[in-house]
Amino acid sequence: MAVLAGKVALITGAGQGIGQGTALAMAGAGAAVAVTGRTLAKVEATAAMVRERGGTALALACDVKNAADLAAVVDRTVAEFGGIDVLVNNAQEVPLGKLDDVTDEAFVAGFESGPLATMRLMKLVRPHLAARGGGTIFNFCSSAGIRWDMTGYGAYAAVKQAIRALTRAAAAEWGGQDIRVLTIAPHAESPGLKWWIENNPEEAQAFFRTIPLGRVGSLEQDIGGALVALCSSDLAYLTGATIPLDGGQANFD
Repeated sequence: MAVLAGKVALITGAGQGIGQGTALAMAGAGAAVAVTGRTLAKVEATAAMVRERGGTALALACDVKNAADLAAVVDRTVAEFGGIDVLVNNAQEVPLGKLDDVTDEAFVAGFESGPLATMRLMKLVRPHLAARGGGTIFNFCSSAGIRWDMTGYGAYAAVKQAIRALTRAAAAEWGGQDIRVLTIAPHAESPGLKWWIENNPEEAQAFFRTIPLGRVGSLEQDIGGALVALCSSDLAYLTGATIPLDGGQANFD
């Protein structure tokens, strides 16, 4: 039987990149997936890819900075599929740059789309996970949060490290309901990483030399597939942890 047969996954930022790869992997493992993003056409394209492979998908427009949008996608997902078993908090606006250059607006957008949206959506989904006997929540952080030289990454690292703290709290508070909460720290072939490589070629070359496996992860197999595996009953005792899916590059010890 497929690992996620009969399960329902809600995935934010699923119009491209890691969100799309995760949607394809989870649908391939048997889950019905609700894919959300700010641009409806993009998530509709992801849903179409899922259906072409024989899966079940619901595409929903959602700005994760908007509390009403978050509540609406949870309600629509439950109405369509009967519940939620997996939440993937993937969407994030990225406030990059040196501190003097990061505007208040960019930092607030990073906070609202990151830790605030993560907390809001976890709280909205928790009752539905509990009603199904438990479930799994995935939040995303970044190795930027543990860089020895934080120059140019401080604002981004701050919002991502806040998400790690929220993961630990949710894991502690909701473990009794059999809700597991994990933070994922990925390196993947996303549009964001490709943009960074193109705009920081020298830093990118040095960065790749620090990855022991010598490559960036694939969206569906390496990242999405790992999230599917982390949902399995074999890993039911794992919660509250940060899982690096980065080819061994970062040291979160």
